[in-house]
Amino acid sequence: MEQTDLFLMFTTPLEEAHIDYMATGSVASMMYGIPRFTHDLDLVIVLPADRTVCISTGFPADRFYCPPAEVLLIESRRPRRGHFNLIHHETGFKADVYIHQTDELETWGLQHKTRIDLAEGQGLWVAPPEYVILRKLEFYREGTSQKHVNDIVGMLEVSGDRIDRAVIQEWVHRRNLQPQWDEVTK
Repeated sequence: MEQTDLFLMFTTPLEEAHIDYMATGSVASMMYGIPRFTHDLDLVIVLPADRTVCISTGFPADRFYCPPAEVLLIESRRPRRGHFNLIHHETGFKADVYIHQTDELETWGLQHKTRIDLAEGQGLWVAPPEYVILRKLEFYREGTSQKHVNDIVGMLEVSGDRIDRAVIQEWVHRRNLQPQWDEVTK
């Protein structure tokens, strides 16, 4: 199975259920930077409590691990950091799904997401590169993993002309990420 097929097996059911989402994390950084293999897909979704049934329907138990409806409901009602996993049984490929609530950066990202075509009219919604960079700066601050720095550097090298550094600088200031941004751009 091609890596793009792995992405689409998670995003297609979301689109069919009219659930707003954006891919982020390493998948998004690959779209704007240097390709690398990943074992999961990070998604930010908008999931009102009354739409949780769409997740169970779109990811049937014979093909996917999907949390029980009660768990999805609890996670959708968290004021912050609602989260669940979806796992494809056959491949073991996983989607880390983060439920958008009130985070301003997520709101901005969802408003500025980009459609990227993958194959034969199929595609996925991807967070804007500025969002991906900012989240990776936050993750780097939290865990100091060099992979986040490498992803950012790759994005700046490959898509530097598409990246609005003024937007990044505004959010760097708002999120107190200047030391991390300075380290990446030195």
